Amino acid sequence: MTGPSSQAQPAVGGLFSGAPNFAEMYEQHLVGPIFRPWAERLIERTRLTGNERVLDVACGTGIVARLVRNRLGASASVVAVDKSPLMLATARRIDGTIDWREGDALSLPVADEEQFGAVFCHQGLQFFPDKLAGLREMRRVLSPGGRIAVGVWRSAEENTLFGTLDRAAERFVGPIHDIRHSFPEADALGGLLFETGFQNVEVASLTMETRLEIDPAVLARMNAMAVIGMSERGKELAEEERTRVAAAIVEASLPEIARFTVDGTIRFQTSSNIATARA
Repeated sequence: MTGPSSQAQPAVGGLFSGAPNFAEMYEQHLVGPIFRPWAERLIERTRLTGNERVLDVACGTGIVARLVRNRLGASASVVAVDKSPLMLATARRIDGTIDWREGDALSLPVADEEQFGAVFCHQGLQFFPDKLAGLREMRRVLSPGGRIAVGVWRSAEENTLFGTLDRAAERFVGPIHDIRHSFPEADALGGLLFETGFQNVEVASLTMETRLEIDPAVLARMNAMAVIGMSERGKELAEEERTRVAAAIVEASLPEIARFTVDGTIRFQTSSNIATARA
């Protein structure tokens, strides 16, 4: 499962994020079928009102911020932060009405006096090198009683296609620590929020069917480049060897993707933990 955030190491969080077209590929192929439905569930749990300020942390190409804008209208104050200028360039192209800011989630480009009624982090927290620091930053910018909503994927096995693709890749690069799926249990996410000082913490574990209409080779390549950076062997590969190994992973992944394909559509289960709390 790819993620919108580039708060992680480039080979992990942003996949092959140095490629100038990655953000556009991500937006074109993955945001609509995978990230938008989960963003909608995240937003539903906050009961937004039109007179409050909203912040989207590790926004990627900005699907949460854009959905919030659509719900609250043009007069709402919506700020979105991401570390990747490539992601933000795509976000700005799609919607120029949002206050897009380049910055690190561990040190948000938000002044103390800028207070928000709601803060979102959609599939970004798992990539933070210091998750407590990231949550403390989100709490810092929340107004008293303000709400936070955080979504993180559950295990790779529960996100069925991507668990299968991890196993295929391990044949070439050895054990993979798939950071995208590092919150398999709801209690771990809830515990971090309690430790940060949030109140009224609630965590729901949800599952839905996801359908992708994408060239299987494109999906296989994007995922291969992600998982190579999640293995110790992959991190040590020289560029030429990395390219060769990626091609081998893609070839091994295509039959696995075919197992999930019905009438040209890739169908699989996605599962996420969604936490809400108050400052």
